[in-house]
Order: sequence, then C-alpha cells, then structure tokens
Amino acid sequence: MSEFLLILDRGLDILSIAAMVAGVVFVLAGAIGVMRLPDFYTRMHAAGVTDTLGAELIMLGLILQAGWSALSLKLALIGLFIFLTSPTATHAVANAAYRAGLKPLLKRYAPDSEKDGGKA
Repeated sequence: MSEFLLILDRGLDILSIAAMVAGVVFVLAGAIGVMRLPDFYTRMHAAGVTDTLGAELIMLGLILQAGWSALSLKLALIGLFIFLTSPTATHAVANAAYRAGLKPLLKRYAPDSEKDGGKA
C-alpha cells in the first residue's frame, strides 16, 4: 500500500510541475505578446490570456502541491476570483478605450500606414 501512495505522490508532483510550467509558458507568451503586438486591442488580448490561463494553471499546480488542506481551498477561491474578474476587467478596459475613441489598427503592419500619410 505504501508503494501505491509513493507512486501517487510522485504522479501528483509531476502533474503539479507540468501545470506550473505550462502556466509560466502562457505568462511568458503573454508578456512577449504585450511587447510585440501592434495595437492596444491585440495587446489587451495577450494580457487577458496571460491573466486568465497562465494564472489559473499556476494556481492548479499550487493546489496539487498543497494537497487536501485549508490552503488548497484558499488557493481554489483565489483561482475562482481570478477566473471571474480577469476577463471582466480586460473587457472593461478595452470597452473604455473603444468608447474613448481609440480605433483598432486595421492594417497588418504599422509602417505601411506611415508611408501614405496615415490615410487608410
């Protein structure tokens, strides 16, 4: 029986590490997207994915590491809070920018719009 528990514990460690590594990959991809994407709205998309999916995967990895305890319940509640508020906040910021008059970049490359004097 103790061998089964040892294998189960090792499996949970592997799943935990995989979830956290995947979360870090999404956070890094979102950070690169925020730096490289051309306009505000595409950057908001990258930031929203990072906030939601990256943070949730890291939380899942932490929950698996914590086991069945009060700490895992607290982490799950924090994860639920992030899951509910992050997309809402991203939408609210993007909607506020749109209502303020910020237009999305509709061309593929920004230098093309500079060549024709900004007329599109």
